[in-house]
Amino acid sequence: MDILIQNLLNALQWGSFYALIALGYTLVYGVLLLINFAHGDIFMVGAYIAFFVATALLGFLDFAPWMVLALTVPLTMILTAGVGVTLERIAYRPLRRKGAHRLYVVITALMCGLILENGNLALLGASRKKFPELLDKVVYTFGNVSVTNLKIIVIFAAIAVFLLLQFIVTKTKIGMAMRGISYDKFAIPLMGIPIDNVIVFTFVLGSGMAGLAGLLFAMSYPILEPYMGALIGWKAFIAAVVGGIGDIRGAFIGGFLLGFIEVGVVAIFPSTFRDLFAFSILLIILWMKPTGIFGVAKTTKI
Repeated sequence: MDILIQNLLNALQWGSFYALIALGYTLVYGVLLLINFAHGDIFMVGAYIAFFVATALLGFLDFAPWMVLALTVPLTMILTAGVGVTLERIAYRPLRRKGAHRLYVVITALMCGLILENGNLALLGASRKKFPELLDKVVYTFGNVSVTNLKIIVIFAAIAVFLLLQFIVTKTKIGMAMRGISYDKFAIPLMGIPIDNVIVFTFVLGSGMAGLAGLLFAMSYPILEPYMGALIGWKAFIAAVVGGIGDIRGAFIGGFLLGFIEVGVVAIFPSTFRDLFAFSILLIILWMKPTGIFGVAKTTKI
């Protein structure tokens, strides 16, 4: 029983990382029907931004670690959101205005991700960087089950972000505009809604969450390298598809589902089987429900 609870806590932590990144994928897809394959690399950029912000605050300004953490979180989210908005302005908006086929936009997203990875490699080198310790580690032990304060923060952060996004999308005017664009992007401008502003806001939300995920991941596993966002980004995208791409609940549930499957596989089989079994199970789910858990098949009127 203790082993089961311990694995459950580990799965919740990994699921939180996947969910935070998957929420960014599903936000952009829900508005633009664009799969932003550079999103995993924005997560990586967020981790590096958090590293440089934290290092600067610790080294040059000599702030206390708790104060550094309190400043690093919003600064990382803001700066990472700036990276996402820059990609939208430079790469995606020109194609959208020219009416480019969605395939070209997807290829552009893939190239943007490669540019972020290799640009990081060219600027900072291949050497890994160690993230500074911003939080005193506290271990809570209940019998044979142990959980750290950081693990609790990661889990609650993912839940809080999900609830905030659900509120924004379902209860606010900007959220109504985001949903409206996903239904008919041509009718929305006729109603006086600035479509570009709504899209920028969507990228701010998605990229800001990727930055938060990068910071929390760097605090949990404090070794940074340029390709750290590639695999976790692809996994989060698959989690979003399994949950139902375009649906916030689907991205959230899909991220945690992938975390539970991976940790469950590692608990029973050798760790080398993790991805094989995890993706096989997810493939079976998609066979049974091709639109994902919360996805709904769309019909096109001719």
